[in-house]
Amino acid sequence: MNNERYNLVTNPALMRFTFQSTGLKGNTQKAVEYTPAEVDGLKFYNLGFGDVNEITGELDDLSITNNGDREKILTTVAATVLHFTEHMPGSLVYAEGSTLARTRLYQMALRANIQDIIEVLEVYGLVDDAWFPFKENVNYEAFMVSRKY
Repeated sequence: MNNERYNLVTNPALMRFTFQSTGLKGNTQKAVEYTPAEVDGLKFYNLGFGDVNEITGELDDLSITNNGDREKILTTVAATVLHFTEHMPGSLVYAEGSTLARTRLYQMALRANIQDIIEVLEVYGLVDDAWFPFKENVNYEAFMVSRKY
């Protein structure tokens, strides 16, 4: 994952990262948020990503910008995962697209960069309510990562 990425701004708790997407349609404020969650006793952080609503400041994970900078955006989001897990030892990060197409996009990005990713992160995929180590030829419903130590 040696791709170009955007500069990030974060809050002291590292729970929200923001950056400016610059492309074909101008500038769009984007955000990545990490929200604590727990399911069946498993504690993790949900990764939320999308455009920042200019009026409310809220994250809009259904927006479609089509700014021509998808790879740079995905690399930037991945950089937040690396930064977050480095500063939150033992944390699990859960990611699922807001649509099936976005989940597939995330899987394609993971697959394309898996050799670099597994040097730093343990990667798991969700299939039928069960977690498995990430394999390239399996379609997953969601993903979970944790930093290797």
